[in-house]
Amino acid sequence: LLNQLATVSALLGTDRYPIISAHEDELVVREQNYGKYQKPADFLESFHQFIHNQLNQSAALGVVVNRPKDLTREHLREVRLLLDQNGFSEASLKSAWRNQTNQEIAASILGYIRQAAIGEALLPFDQRVAEAMKRIYAMQAWTPVQRRWLDRLARQLVHEVVIDTQQVNDAFRVDGGIKGLDRNLGGKLDQVLEALNDNLWTAA
Repeated sequence: LLNQLATVSALLGTDRYPIISAHEDELVVREQNYGKYQKPADFLESFHQFIHNQLNQSAALGVVVNRPKDLTREHLREVRLLLDQNGFSEASLKSAWRNQTNQEIAASILGYIRQAAIGEALLPFDQRVAEAMKRIYAMQAWTPVQRRWLDRLARQLVHEVVIDTQQVNDAFRVDGGIKGLDRNLGGKLDQVLEALNDNLWTAA
């Protein structure tokens, strides 16, 4: 009964909730804006300007652009926080890029930064990892078991964007951590991580 009374009240309207229109709802237009920017091109241009203005202000941004092989998870956290605080979330950048170019590219936040700062090609991050892994696979004749460990490391990188020794140790803890992974790779883990960091952000 209470539910029925509530329904009747909604249909009749009240002083607090008056009936504005009895017409059936109709979707007229669907638009997306980006904060104070109506067009994705304006949003992306503002992002480009922000990156160039902040390069000398943010040490973490400087590492992303000039020394990507030295990136740490702390740098990544700083960069994401800086961009989020200024309205440039990774989701917004991805959406603006898609609407501006009609391209769906699952690039990382680092890819958007480097594209804005130095015009580097915007590529799906998993593609970057795959290209870097080709160099790793060519380092030596890895056994099938070792290649599976390398594949697992690559998947971890795709998920984390940046990997360091602590992150590797945590991710492979049940398998003996970083020492266990190093042992499974024949003592070559340091070389593998160095090669990954050297090749991940080479210009495509």
